[in-house]
Amino acid sequence: MEPDLREGEDLQHFLERQARQMQERASELQEAFSSAGATVTSRDGSVTVTLAPNGGLKSLQLGKRACELGPARLTSVIMETVGQAQRETARAVASSLESVIGGGQTLDMVRSFLPAEPGESEVDFRKFSAEPDEDPRPKPPVAPPPSARPAPRRRPERDEDDEVNPW
Repeated sequence: MEPDLREGEDLQHFLERQARQMQERASELQEAFSSAGATVTSRDGSVTVTLAPNGGLKSLQLGKRACELGPARLTSVIMETVGQAQRETARAVASSLESVIGGGQTLDMVRSFLPAEPGESEVDFRKFSAEPDEDPRPKPPVAPPPSARPAPRRRPERDEDDEVNPW
C-alpha cells in the first residue's frame, strides 16, 4: 500500500500530517465523549440519576416521595431509572462517535453493544416491587390467633419410658 503523498511531500511530512490529523480526531472524540453522559429522572420524580459517559454513576438523588415508596418499590424505581440513563448515555456515545468518524464497521460494532430497550430486556424490575401490578397467586390463609388454637396434646407419662429413654 502506497502512502497518499501530496505533490512535493516526502514521507516524513506525510507521517507528520497523519499524526496531526489523528490528534485532531482524538481531541474531537474526547470532547464529544465528555458531553455524552445522561441525567434521567423517574416518571414519578422520586429518583434522579446522573451517569458519566463510561456509564459510571456520578449522582443519585432521592426526592421527597422516595421514602414513601418502601424499600422494594424504591429499588425497582432506581434500577429502572439507571437503566434508562445507561441507554441514553450509550446512544449519546455512539452518536458522538458517529459525528467524528462517520459510519462504518467501527460504529456498527459499538452499536452492537448498546443496552437493550425496556421491551427487549429479559429482567423486569417491577417483579421485585412490594406492590406488584397484579399478583395471580392466591394469598396464603391467615392463621387464627393463639387463643383460638387448641392446646397441644401431651404424652401420658409412663414409668417404662423412663427406663428405656433417660431423656
